[in-house]
This record gives sequence, structure tokens and C-alpha cells, in this order.
Amino acid sequence: MVSKTIEYSGTKHRRPSSLTYSNLSNQKRCDLMKKKPLSIIFIFTGITVLFLALFFGQAAKKGGLNYRKVKTDQLNDPQLRTAIEFDLPERQQADKQRKEDRAGQEEPPVASGVKENGIIPSKEAEVIIADVANAVMQALSTKDTEKLASYVHPVKGVRFTPYTYVDCERDLVFTKSEIRNFFKDQQRYLWGYYDGSGAEIILTPSEYYARFIYSADFINAEQIGYNQILSTGNMLENQFEVYENPIIVEYYFSGFDPAYEGMDWQSLRLVFEEYEEEWRLTGIIHNQWTI
Repeated sequence: MVSKTIEYSGTKHRRPSSLTYSNLSNQKRCDLMKKKPLSIIFIFTGITVLFLALFFGQAAKKGGLNYRKVKTDQLNDPQLRTAIEFDLPERQQADKQRKEDRAGQEEPPVASGVKENGIIPSKEAEVIIADVANAVMQALSTKDTEKLASYVHPVKGVRFTPYTYVDCERDLVFTKSEIRNFFKDQQRYLWGYYDGSGAEIILTPSEYYARFIYSADFINAEQIGYNQILSTGNMLENQFEVYENPIIVEYYFSGFDPAYEGMDWQSLRLVFEEYEEEWRLTGIIHNQWTI
């Protein structure tokens, strides 16, 4: 043991030295100081891992991904492969299901000539009848009765209506052969009654043509409607009820003299019905402003 001499007031005393204990204490402190940084590192690392786990967990929820299950499949080698399956968000699944349902419920497009609400749609009617209607109107404008007769219904003939409302009991009907001689016929017929006065319309076919058929240059009409009502007055519209599955082509003028402010409008309607896969003329309806 090492001794140290201490002097007190000139007197020397001897006591055991504590160097050995001090050296041991210092060694322990050094060891503790070495271990403390490692502990701090472990704690910091743990906090960091926990924070990252929470962060990615929240990100996964916001991204709309649901971790459904984890399954392991054993490979040929000792290693394991982990597969994580993801579910689509419920909203996306619902949208996908709705689209599939709608696709299954879609109906095929309506075939040409099939009626909608009892009437062939306008665009389809135009495709079907435009050429025939133009030929009939050309024959009317030039008084070509031979050509006109070729389009007349062979069984029903053609009915003449002076004012909008089709009167099946009073309106005159001419056959194909009678149409051929239309302008040669000098007989006076009762065609109906004048609007307003109620007087009898007694005219020859030629006179009726000038007053109630080609009363305007309809081949150059302002508007043409196919199964559309372009002109409206105070008379009942019943042509689609009287004629069987018709296509009605209307040639319309909105007016001629500005002083009348449109009250002098006129139109001519050609009525066609299908017969043996061909469209035949069955009616000529004159229309104008009425009291």
C-alpha cells in the first residue's frame, strides 16, 4: 500500500492512500460514459421507427388503401415470400358496379322505320320519304297527273282536305284513274265548307287545285317538316289518328305580306302510307290561318 504524508501545523501524520479506490471509481465512470451514448442512440432509433410507422400508417389510410390480409407462400427454397393484397376503395368498387349494371341494361338503338310514340321520328321519316315527296310535289307543281297518279295509293286513293281537320265522311277521295283526268274534269264538287262563313266549297278540280292545293309555290317552301307540325291554327289536328302509320310531309310558308304579321301563313301536307313495301300518297291537306 502506498503511503502519503500529510502535514498539519508542522506535525507529520501518515494514513492509507485512496489512489487505488479512486482509480477504480474513475474506471467505472468511463465505462458508464461509454455505455450512455449507445443507450441514447437506441432510444432515438426507437422513436424514429415509431414515428415512421405512424406516418406511413396515416398515409396509407389517406391514400384509400386497405390492407386486407397478409399471406405467405412457401417457395422451393427456404425463403418465404410475403404478398400483400390491396382492396380498391369502396367508392371505386361501387362506381364500377354501377357502370356494369348500366351496361347490362342498355337497349339496342331503334331500327329505321320503328315508331316512337306512334309516329316515325322526323329524321328517319325524312330518310324514308324525302325522294318520294319531292317527286310528288314536282308533279303537283307542273300538273303532271300521270306522274302524280303513279304515287297514289292503289286501294285507298287520295283524300283532299281543305282545312287541317280530316273529315272522313265529307272529304272527297279520288282514285288513281280519277287523278289522271283531274284537270280535265269540269264537274263541280262539294269539297267542304269555307272557314268563317260556312259556305259550301263548290269548285271544279282545277279551281280546287288553285285554291286549296297549290295555292303557293310549295316546291320552294320556306320550311319542310317530316312528321312535324310546322303550322298551327285553331282547328283540331287529327291526321295522325285518321291515317294508318303515316309519314306526313309539310311544306310551310310563315307569311307573305308583312302587313298581315304572319296571319297569311299557308302550308300543304302530303300524307303517305306504306303499301306492299312502297310509300303511297293517300292524303293532301291544305292548311292556313283560320278564324
